[in-house]
Amino acid sequence: MTVHSGSSLASRVPRVGVNTKPQRVCSNCVMDTTDAEISFDANGMCDHCTGFYKNILPNWHTDERGRAEFSRIVETIKQEGKGKEFDCIMGVSGGVDSSYLAHVAVKDFGLRPLVFHVDAGWNSQVAVNNIERLIDGLGLDLYTEVVNWPEMRDLQLAFFKAGVAHLDTPQDHAFFGTMYNFASKYRIKHILTGANYSTECVKNPIDWHYHASDLVQLKDIHNKFGTVPLRSFPLSNVLTYKVYYRFFKGVRVIKPLNYVPYIKDEAMQLLQDEYGWQPYPQKHFESRFTKFYEGFWLPTKFGYDKRKVQYSSLILTGQMTREEALEKLAQPPYDEATIDDDFEYIATKLGISVEELESYLYAPNKTYRDYKSQINTFNLGVKVLSALGVEKRSIR
Repeated sequence: MTVHSGSSLASRVPRVGVNTKPQRVCSNCVMDTTDAEISFDANGMCDHCTGFYKNILPNWHTDERGRAEFSRIVETIKQEGKGKEFDCIMGVSGGVDSSYLAHVAVKDFGLRPLVFHVDAGWNSQVAVNNIERLIDGLGLDLYTEVVNWPEMRDLQLAFFKAGVAHLDTPQDHAFFGTMYNFASKYRIKHILTGANYSTECVKNPIDWHYHASDLVQLKDIHNKFGTVPLRSFPLSNVLTYKVYYRFFKGVRVIKPLNYVPYIKDEAMQLLQDEYGWQPYPQKHFESRFTKFYEGFWLPTKFGYDKRKVQYSSLILTGQMTREEALEKLAQPPYDEATIDDDFEYIATKLGISVEELESYLYAPNKTYRDYKSQINTFNLGVKVLSALGVEKRSIR
């Protein structure tokens, strides 16, 4: 990789364009004022925490109540799946959440899922190995949808050129769009997902991780910066799968890990013992792109460290102490010894020079507000679904 003045990338670009003034930190978790919308009560506790204690914790049951509720759901799934090769589909990335979900669904509840995987071109070898070991160990069938790489590459480059923080939108949109479109096409009524409160009760601030399902914004950014037509890329509008698929096609998304005890460290140990599953240094790092994006690009260019969200979730659910989280956050979010190689790998994979990728790092920062969006639709939808009891959110 070409570097300036013989120095490494880690030493040359410390926190590009980031406001480095001291941040106010929550007294209960580790969220801070890098979340521009955060607020604090008189005791210094942030709204992520107060929202969790008020809205999620009283309605979240992983004891016999949760198991009984999920058992009723399982019976419905099994009844509707009689005579079919599988009774539901389940997205699996090779990460801990989806991997443990597969174990729970099959071993604890006797479901017969079709394992669904979307290959967007960034799988790590560890992720591939983990999926294979789960499939073999659980005796399941795997369906893999491979996203058209030239289209995927062009869309990801468009997001780099747009200067926004939500660079993972192309991957996330492909995952959700492919799975929902598959379920609709083959009249599958139940989709199991590894989303959960145990490790994800604190939501990413919208400036850190804008809605990946905003088709209006995706198309606007691609129209402005893309060059390859999206002829086969799995596009899906939020209204399609939140309203049409759910209420007209009867497709239901279920989050089993919200009904059973889920302790991340214990789940990882079980997966290692039973399937030879390999852990990752951080959540979502089964994707080489997400590892680079969350570990280096976000904290360096924007000052957003997603470990704060992940650790705060573990603090609130009793799986990590605040002191442990602060100690971990004192360490760099990426490996300074390997970032040059990672940077070159990403540039090469995208078909651009290291210098071009660096130019996007130094370019002015933008947000979702700088492009067309469906933000008003999302905000209205959250209010409606929350009022109906369909979704429980800590805040926002």
